[in-house]
Parts: sequence; C-alpha cells; structure tokens
Amino acid sequence: MNFPANPNFASRRSPVAGRGGMVATSQPLAVAAGLAMLRDGGNAADAAVATAAALNVTEPTSTGIGGDCFALYYEAASRQVYALNGSGRAPAALSLELLAKQGIRELPLYHAHTVTVPGAAAGWCDLVARHGRLPMAEVLAPAIELAEAGFPVAPVTSYFWGRGAANQLSQAPNGAELTIDGRAPKPGELFRNPGLARTFRRLAEGGAAAFYEGEIAEAIVAVLAKAGGAMSAADLAAHSSSWEEPIFADYRGYRVWECPPNGQGLAALLALNILEGFDIAGLDPMGAERWHLMVEAMRLAFADTRWFVADPATNPAPLDALLSKDYAAQRRALIDAGRAVADVERGRPTASSDTVYLSVVDAEGNACSFINSNYHGFGTGIVPEGWGFTLQNRGYGFSLDPAHPNALAPGKRPYHTIIPALITHAESGELFASYGVMGGYMQPQGHLQVALGLIDDGLDPQAALDRPRFCIEDGSASLELAVEEGLPAETQAGLGAMGHRLNEVGGLGRALFGRGQVILRDRESGVLWGGSDPRADGLAMTL
Repeated sequence: MNFPANPNFASRRSPVAGRGGMVATSQPLAVAAGLAMLRDGGNAADAAVATAAALNVTEPTSTGIGGDCFALYYEAASRQVYALNGSGRAPAALSLELLAKQGIRELPLYHAHTVTVPGAAAGWCDLVARHGRLPMAEVLAPAIELAEAGFPVAPVTSYFWGRGAANQLSQAPNGAELTIDGRAPKPGELFRNPGLARTFRRLAEGGAAAFYEGEIAEAIVAVLAKAGGAMSAADLAAHSSSWEEPIFADYRGYRVWECPPNGQGLAALLALNILEGFDIAGLDPMGAERWHLMVEAMRLAFADTRWFVADPATNPAPLDALLSKDYAAQRRALIDAGRAVADVERGRPTASSDTVYLSVVDAEGNACSFINSNYHGFGTGIVPEGWGFTLQNRGYGFSLDPAHPNALAPGKRPYHTIIPALITHAESGELFASYGVMGGYMQPQGHLQVALGLIDDGLDPQAALDRPRFCIEDGSASLELAVEEGLPAETQAGLGAMGHRLNEVGGLGRALFGRGQVILRDRESGVLWGGSDPRADGLAMTL
C-alpha cells in the first residue's frame, strides 16, 4: 500500500463517546494496550503507563524509556491534581568548564553531552506505585508482546522513522538496532525489537533499580563513554522522580493545570491569563483579530518562560507573581490590537521541546495526562548495545550562558518542552478535560489554542483538535509565524498587514503544529468525549 508523500489529512472524524473509560493517543496499538489495563481492573495510572510503554515500541521516533516523562494525575475521590516530574539531570562530571576545556562553545544537537539521565523508567514505576493498582509485569505485558512478536508500522511513523534512519541513527553508536538493514520500516511492514522487550522484562521483574543499576545501566555508561560523554554509573543510581505542586490559572470558570518548571507549561498559563482580559468568544475564531491576540499573548508568555523556566532546585521562578492577575494586566497592556510588536522583552514580576502524548480517563473519573519524549525524534540516536532504545538529547535545552537561570550545571535539570495539561471546573474541582498537544515549543501554544476551543467556543474534543493552528517555531519573540494550511486567505492577509511574517505549512509538515489528544468529561452524565489529532496515526477509543 502506498502512503501519499504529501497527504492533506482531509478525512472526517467524529468525537468518540463512552462511559467505561477512554484512552487517546497517536498509535492505535498503544490505545489497545491502555484499554486492556482498564478492562482488567486497572485505573488511569496503569493504563497510562501501559500506553506509554507500547508507544515506545510503536513510535520510537518520538518517545522511549531512554527519555523523560511528566504526568498530571487527577484523583476523582479527592478531586486533587498531582504532578509527577520524571525528568533526569545532567551528569555530575558535565559542566561549562568541561565544555570550555573541550573547545565546545555550542552543543551539537546529537552529542553525547546532551544525554541527561533518562527519567522515564522511574517515572513509570513511581506513577503506578502511587496511583495504580496493577503489578508492573501486567502493565508492561502488552508492550513486551508487541516488541517480541512485531507490529505493523503506521504511515506517519514510517515517514519520521525514515528521517531518523537517515540522520542520527545512521551516525550514532548502535543506531542500526532501530532499523531494518539501515533503513526505516515501510508503512505496514513488521518491526520487531527483542532488545526493548528484554529491557521491559527487566523493569517488570526488578522495578526501576533494574534500569538504573546493573546491566542496563552498565550498557548506558559504556556507550556514552564510547561516544565522548560524561555520564557515570553513580549518575544513574542517584536518579529519582519528584512529586511536585502543580500550577494553574483560572480562566472563565475553569482551572487549567500544568506541571511547574522545569517544564514550560507556565507559558500556556501566562497566555491564558493575558487573554482573559479580551472578549475571545466574541471574535471570529478563524479571524485575524483573534489570531493576532493569541499570537501576541503567546509571544509575551514565551519572553518570560525562556528566562524563568529552569530547574527549581537551583533557580526557582517567582511563580505566584508570574501567575497573578495583576501581572497579566501589565503584560496585556503591551499588546497593540492593530500590529505585531517587535522585540518583546521578558517582564520583571515582583516576587510576593518530538514527543508522544496520551490521555486516559477511567470509569471512576480518575484521569492521567501523560507525556513522554526523546526530544528530537530518536534523541541522540545512541543505543545502549542490545537493549533496543535510544538515549534522549534533552540536555540540548540547557543554556551555555553562565548568567542564565537555565545554564548547564552538574546534576541540574534542563528547560523541558514536554508538558501535560488538565482542566477542572474552578468552583467544584470536577474534571473537565485531560488533554495535551505534543511537539517542542508548539506544546504550550497547542494547549492555549485547544483550551480556547473547548472553553470559549464550546467545541467537542475532535473539533477543537481539527482546527488550523499557528506556531511560533522557536518559542521566541520574533515576528516569524508558521500558520497551518486551511487558515482562510483573508485571515492570513490580515495578520500580514499587522506585521506578522507568515509561513504557510501543509502536508506532512503539519506535524509542526503538534499532535494532540483530548478526553472531556460531561459533569452531568459522566459521559466521556474523546478526540485524537488528525495529524498523527492514532485515535481515541472507549470501553
């Protein structure tokens, strides 16, 4: 079967409705793994980890156990939201001084020094241990079966696999383990990964310690040493996840939740706070006036987050001040309704990112908004020999400016692009939606645009995901703006007249605008409504 080289993603999708639990992500086989957990008595936490592990098998182009994860977990009984930070830290021997001695002034994208300790394995185990019901052996069983027996590769995944095979996998140590004789699997072609199955079996039997100590850890250290890295066995053995206080912004009767820094979810909340002062619902959703306000709010938010988002253990951000309505009013006043403002600078509040995303809501109303990433596709492409997964390049997110809060330092977590989101009803704490949009700096922009569709426009999840999007590609304050094919020509002309420099993107390039998943819960009936991004290979399914 031939997959079109430049698809327009024109098929129609309806939202999925159900009551027995729901899973939404970018791979159908991973959805099936999550549903199996719900069917077997597991809850949203069990299903989320089963889905994440299956995604590692079926979409290694974006995610894996060699990367990091974050999660927001909504506990229906208490109506509480919990935030899991499953990101790793820089090696103890890696410093700005070491880079200077090695003559490195800018880290190459796929260098071994960009590998931070992979946090996903511990994150999966910690989420299940705290909130799940099933043993890890059962949770990981579907992924192990997929890896051992093989699976047919989906079309969009095959395309991005091809890019990785020609790029970092062709150059990295043991990268060929994730190829078929040096090439990517074709759409529909079976791919087996016995090494990854072996990794998952060790994790199922021995927990996180089996990943961070012993043979797997030894293989990670060995391959990174061979590639010129600085990670040690002690770096891996010292790793731990952290449970943190989630952050939120109240927006028109809803409370939008994000994980705190070192994730960039703060950007979405800052932008929502700014836009709350405009009559967004009264503006044409596809009109230039509304799009201009959204873009300008997002640019202001990025100006702040690119400075303030760093490891809170070393450089805590003034979150209360940043998220205050008074600060939002100050930033809102900088928006010119008629033109794009160049040279946006960060504010000075007074103290008082490639990825997979999945959403799960179980029959009891527990929800898990979960994200897992290698960063740039296959990350570095470096594979610990025989273990079937690549190591992330998340350390590329560090600044090499010693005066920057996000400056590289030993044992420090970098700026993280991956962010899950949740929305509750502000006055009652009831779940409204578990959602996210993956894709580098697109993620907070996608969170903003989808949230406005759900809240201001009352759209169902699928309709909110289907809308064209914009993307400030590098998360900067520049006037460059990518817009998705399908945005009306008159809107593009209006934005151009205001000073935005537009680049229309279509076909497979539309992955730039993220690939989101949404599960919404009707508070009256308890019915779940799911949507899955047409820009990916996945779907939402219910029991």
